[in-house]
Amino acid sequence: MGSGLAIRQNLDYDVCMARPLRIEFPGAVYHITARGNAKQDIFLDNKDFLDFLYILCSVVKRYNWILHAYCLMSNHYHLLVETPEGNLSIGMRQLNGTFTQQFNRRHKRVGHLFQGRYKAILVDKDSYLLELCRYIVLNPVRAGIVRSPKYWQWSNYRETAGYGREILCLTREWTLLQFGRKREGAEEQYRQFVHEGLKEGAPWEGVKGQIYLGNDEFLKRIDTLIKGGETLKEVPKAQRYITKPELKDIFKHKGGKVDPLEAYEAHVRYGYTLKEIAEHLGVHYATISRALKRLEER
Repeated sequence: MGSGLAIRQNLDYDVCMARPLRIEFPGAVYHITARGNAKQDIFLDNKDFLDFLYILCSVVKRYNWILHAYCLMSNHYHLLVETPEGNLSIGMRQLNGTFTQQFNRRHKRVGHLFQGRYKAILVDKDSYLLELCRYIVLNPVRAGIVRSPKYWQWSNYRETAGYGREILCLTREWTLLQFGRKREGAEEQYRQFVHEGLKEGAPWEGVKGQIYLGNDEFLKRIDTLIKGGETLKEVPKAQRYITKPELKDIFKHKGGKVDPLEAYEAHVRYGYTLKEIAEHLGVHYATISRALKRLEER
């Protein structure tokens, strides 16, 4: 983002009425939903789900997003993303556009897959992010598909709850830190928090102007940004990865052996440089680069 540009506004129009502003700035958090055209399914089988997650992770990596939560349903999806570089629109174009092309090619279809453009609600991280993390993973339970979110494999719940790794581009550290600094205890508290959410309603009563979810102080700050009265700086990488584990906790072995999945996690998820990883493992940084390239080509 240019140093002189504090905020980017994208204003598109429907045929009959103006759409809400698309507000982008470094550090913005969004709840994103996209639905199938005419409410049709956008995931027809497991391969479609997997293809979408692969494309999503490539977008998260390329645009330096932070993915806090996700849930894929048959005819729509939910994402909860943070954009340290204020680049939501370009990433979403790649995500939906690439998946549409792949879906149509695979199923021998043409035309639009999604119903219009995606919906993005700008979220007050301090007040609503944790509640949305819970709301999103409870979607298949509320829909009556499963009895517990742990039985739905197409959301982040299992990984955040500590049942195993699902995808490499999920960031669960912020969520778990809200429940404590010890991982096992935080995971247990998170599971309890999600379970209690079945008694709660959806958080959408707090939505203002179709695109804001936050308290009055948050709305005033956004209003100041729109009017050009405040300049936001990009969140430094060191701050984005402040809770990252040490390399010795990521890599199980040293001495020349490179696990591509561990290398991907260290480099993409936690922001370690190729040089830092190579020095830790005692290999040339080009070895790490090749391992990551092989993983992306799978």
